[in-house]
Amino acid sequence: MYGNISIIDKSSKDPLAGEDPNMLEEFEAKIARGEKIEANDWMPKEYRRQLIRMIEQHAHSEIIGALPEGTWITRAPGFRRKMALMAKVQDESGHCQLLYNAAETLGKTREDMINDLISGKSKYSNVFNYPAPTWADTAVIAWLIDASAIINQVTNSKGSYAPYCRALERICMEESFHLRYGYDNVVTLATGTKYQREQVQDALNRWWRPIMHFFGPPDVASVHGEILMRWKVKMASNDDMRQQFFNQYVPKILELGLTIPDENLKKDPETKKWTYSDPDWDEFFRVIKGDGPCNKERIAVRRRAEEEGRWVRAALVKPTMSYAVPLS
Repeated sequence: MYGNISIIDKSSKDPLAGEDPNMLEEFEAKIARGEKIEANDWMPKEYRRQLIRMIEQHAHSEIIGALPEGTWITRAPGFRRKMALMAKVQDESGHCQLLYNAAETLGKTREDMINDLISGKSKYSNVFNYPAPTWADTAVIAWLIDASAIINQVTNSKGSYAPYCRALERICMEESFHLRYGYDNVVTLATGTKYQREQVQDALNRWWRPIMHFFGPPDVASVHGEILMRWKVKMASNDDMRQQFFNQYVPKILELGLTIPDENLKKDPETKKWTYSDPDWDEFFRVIKGDGPCNKERIAVRRRAEEEGRWVRAALVKPTMSYAVPLS
């Protein structure tokens, strides 16, 4: 799972400065023909830089995204749901591995990516900085957050960088199972007791704004946006993907008798576009910058895992040496 934070860095004024015009022309012609770029192919520096940022942010989102649900494994209702949730969390960690592998083909080491995550230099999806206080929260996350992720990932799987596309194809297949798991949980709650229906409605109310944030802020003019679309790094606009989510999932939510917490959400019969309330983009940017309900908690967990696992990584590199195993 991951969200479209922003892959456009406006700090560079001319993304093509210093590039060989003939190599650039050949590169763009290849993409225009629908061919894929492999790791050993020539590519513009800006193409490489933006892809690294995009893929590593996706990888970070997968590993951080497992944390809100992971805390519910021991508390899930019944053995079957415990096992299903455990498998889902394991899948998310596997997705992280696939994505770090894809990013490493572009020249950035996994250690550097992890260090950038822990230091706050590299970002991850804003939705994973919110708490999951009830079992119903995990159901909404697994259904609607994963639904948003699938829309995003299916779109990007048609991009130009082959290693990322191959990773996304596998990830999307597994995410489809996660989607069915989440939908089953939501249906069970929505058709259950009065308390269960109230619980899932409350969870939907809490998560609706983060879901609106998931695809990123409304489309704005950018000096780099056009070139990233041309290079098939960015395959669809934030607004287009959000509209796709509305078309696919608003009817499903209403079918379950749930109320969408936005009285302004409606579809224009002429334009076929959905309009909705402003979901407070100031909050979105505040959370991305580290001031969300669970930012510090999420990073602290990753920092602790990195520190406590250091001896294991060292032992794998030099297995003949002895290492003291931490007692706690």
